[in-house]
Amino acid sequence: MPVITDPQDFNEDSLFVDLQPVLGHRLALKCEGFNFAGSIKLKAATEMVEAAEREGVLRPGSILVESSSGNLGVALSMLAANKGYGFLCVTDHRCNLSTRRMMEALGSRVHVVSEPTPDGGLLGARISYVRALCASDDRYVWLDQYANHGNQRAHYRRTAPVVAAQFPDLDVLFVGAGTTGTLMGCARWFRDQGHPARIVAVDSVGSVSFGGEPSRRMIPGLGSGFRPAMLDESYLDEVVMVDEADTVRSCHRLARRGFLFGGSTGTVVSGAQAWLDHHDDGSLTAVAIAPDLGERYLDTVYQTNWVEALYGPGVLGPDTVPGGIPVVDMELTERQRADML
Repeated sequence: MPVITDPQDFNEDSLFVDLQPVLGHRLALKCEGFNFAGSIKLKAATEMVEAAEREGVLRPGSILVESSSGNLGVALSMLAANKGYGFLCVTDHRCNLSTRRMMEALGSRVHVVSEPTPDGGLLGARISYVRALCASDDRYVWLDQYANHGNQRAHYRRTAPVVAAQFPDLDVLFVGAGTTGTLMGCARWFRDQGHPARIVAVDSVGSVSFGGEPSRRMIPGLGSGFRPAMLDESYLDEVVMVDEADTVRSCHRLARRGFLFGGSTGTVVSGAQAWLDHHDDGSLTAVAIAPDLGERYLDTVYQTNWVEALYGPGVLGPDTVPGGIPVVDMELTERQRADML
């Protein structure tokens, strides 16, 4: 058993879940949430912070500031607390309340943006706020996860090699697209190695990353209000778009088997299943990357009234609700009602 001093020193990197009993396909799910930050974002956060320290950008008295829908914010909160920096997370109403409270418990401040910009949505508004803050006070340091090469470098060095070592005969890898750091880091590594695995990006309907029409997205994590700076589609083989209702159904289906995963993971699994349903003849070896666990989604994705208010009655089919157990009708909190507006 390891004995650690710093929380970032622990990250279970080689745990995979066999989803064939759930999906009927040979799909292994790489679980990235077993660390003190609870998500894959710990890798990118550590890489970016340590690079900024080496370059002298981060110094005693610096205050980190970052736009995040939640998971990177938690990772940076943890690192800032450990290293003695201040941290301000700029987010919006889609960030889960439990995630905001976690950041605050770690000593960080959270600023919630409420008004979207005409051309960049809520994400554009978050970034505009960050830029204005940095221009007003040189103590603030913006790592910029959307363009920082440390984001994808973390996955080039750590995530992709682990997948390849465990599955040398990999046929297809499914990776969610948010900032596209995980996606591009993995895709570049496999291409540089001459590995023949197909790289399939999974994105949310309503995201404009791959040129789709913008629309409401309520589940944080994947998707973007503008094209990510790191995205290079020449490294990708295909893109699968997933409706949020399918994300919710996928999360609940996994939960019925005892696996409580987050919204980003539900999207990736749903996209992988849709692709495999059309392409798998039973011989493919496939891996999907699960960015997060589900505890931070208990008041949203796993709350029946929240789900039905957003996606309609009956959105959860018979394979996504516990058999024989009645659903308890609970009132939505005022916070949840406000988040839907």
